[in-house]
Amino acid sequence: MNRRRALLGLLCAALLALVPAGCGIPDQTDLQVDGSGPAVSAGASSSGRDEPPTRAASGTDREAFVENFLSAAAGEPERAYARVKQFIAREDRDRLAEKQGSEVVINVVRLTEKPVITQNASGLLTVRVPVQQVGVLRANGVLGPPAATDTEYRFSLRGSAEPGQEGSEDAGYYVTDPPTVLLLGTVALQQYYQTHKVYFWNSDATRLVADQRYLPLAVPAERLVSEAVKWLIAGPSDWLRQGVSGLPDRTALINNAVKTDGRWEVNLDLPGDDRRKLERLGIQLAWSLSDLDGPLQLTTRNQSRVTIDDLAAHRLANPVYPLTQGPQRFTVYEGAVRPLASEGEAVGAVPLRAEDNHDLVSAALRRADDKILAALVRTAPGGRHRLVVGSGAAPVQAMTAGTQTFAAIGRPVWLRPLAGAQPYGLVVADGKLYRFDDRARMVPVPVGAAGRVSAVAAALDGHRIALIVGGRPYLSAASLDGGVVSLGPVRPVATTLTDLSAVDWEQENVLALAGSTDRSGVYELGVDGAQQSALVTDVGAGVTHLAVYPVNPTYVLPSVMMMYEANGVAYRYRSSSVETIRAEQVLDVPAPPDGARAGSPTAPFFLF
Repeated sequence: MNRRRALLGLLCAALLALVPAGCGIPDQTDLQVDGSGPAVSAGASSSGRDEPPTRAASGTDREAFVENFLSAAAGEPERAYARVKQFIAREDRDRLAEKQGSEVVINVVRLTEKPVITQNASGLLTVRVPVQQVGVLRANGVLGPPAATDTEYRFSLRGSAEPGQEGSEDAGYYVTDPPTVLLLGTVALQQYYQTHKVYFWNSDATRLVADQRYLPLAVPAERLVSEAVKWLIAGPSDWLRQGVSGLPDRTALINNAVKTDGRWEVNLDLPGDDRRKLERLGIQLAWSLSDLDGPLQLTTRNQSRVTIDDLAAHRLANPVYPLTQGPQRFTVYEGAVRPLASEGEAVGAVPLRAEDNHDLVSAALRRADDKILAALVRTAPGGRHRLVVGSGAAPVQAMTAGTQTFAAIGRPVWLRPLAGAQPYGLVVADGKLYRFDDRARMVPVPVGAAGRVSAVAAALDGHRIALIVGGRPYLSAASLDGGVVSLGPVRPVATTLTDLSAVDWEQENVLALAGSTDRSGVYELGVDGAQQSALVTDVGAGVTHLAVYPVNPTYVLPSVMMMYEANGVAYRYRSSSVETIRAEQVLDVPAPPDGARAGSPTAPFFLF
């Protein structure tokens, strides 16, 4: 993932922190993709920005040739087969059957080891590429779940030079006996594509929900506006559909977006020709083009028109998240929620009454307009746990204890309630997922994956859910329609991590995941599995509690804010380093009796 570009996109919205949300209501309909005319922009160039290497670029370096072969499919999809077939010996090119248009798919793989190249007695080179299947990259920029199950690919290399061509530009290698699918390594995906966020309205248009697309760097920059409109027309990723709404059926882009006199012009065929729909599309497009500013005009075939004077100002006026205050740190200390002091950060008062703030194992507090949503995990007789829940102005006056007890209850998470609706949350108890309301009523929620549920986390939008089920990470979309929480189909996320124990949302499209390679740590994992990198390595013990304030374009912070607990010790992640959270950082603690030993902060979390 291109962090520099992502950060620039966030900084363009840095003033959003104190702006209230404003939204409308789109119709709920399915979509179909319509073709559009050739790319066009007044006075614009159509030259590519970054193409993968050609076959001859590696010369006689066999390792570089294999690396370039696993990059060749990158770029505009209609030329993917032509680029890959450059690398394949002429007599074997028919083994790779070509597909056209939306049928072009690229198998994205993560190398689990370096490719192994061996040479037999006759001089033939054989290549073995061990892989993990990450997903299928489609022509519309969606990286969906993998279709293949292969754990390795094998092919051979032969010299490319014909007699008399040795040392010429035609020297090098050709692939023989090639794979029958297009392959693209995750390194090449990050090198030759730019990730983009595209936003869809939820069912009642009270909030935007982020999805992810990949755009080849070879696509001219002036085509970004057209591509973003096409992404919105094509609709969300399959796993996200239950939580969001798309544009009306038969919505189509008429030709491609044109930039004239500094203003982008988008012409649409929009069924119903509803100006409200057009205005809401303008908000979606402003956020889906978060790197752009300046004017944009939307016009329908029937001449309805919406003009956005400046995309950056439009984002300021329509923030994607209703965050009006920065995060505040809390911890559970000696069975009670206490504030944590952190240099340069605001400290908040505990929004709970003293009579409710006792015998706690963990807690989740969330702001919702002028209310606080509180979910507490309290010890119960016999070493069991009970959920205690309430909502209201701080300090919350009415807390209700659940009637059920469990051997273990994980960290609760709140979902953003729909306007005026009852709030709901999700929690894992004894290996199953439950929804709860503000009266502590718990109802099992079916999960479309086999295995024990060990962790759950909710994105800022309240619709995208991350789960650990059977030791694997999954995504699902939560629907809150009709006042009932239900999850859509789950999408497995590829990772090489094992011993997964905790998950949270680090960015809009990035998870923080506690697990292990050869050592326990906390890692970044993209929502589609393509990005995987370490945040904290060698924790020394399995992480049992993880809390992150997610990076977002509404309330911008300079770095990732993360806290976790491992082996009974709480830690703070700070600018790529880790600090132990000390007892003296815990505030509002009654003086201990003489000779009593100070406790340890546990289960740290953020209120936001």
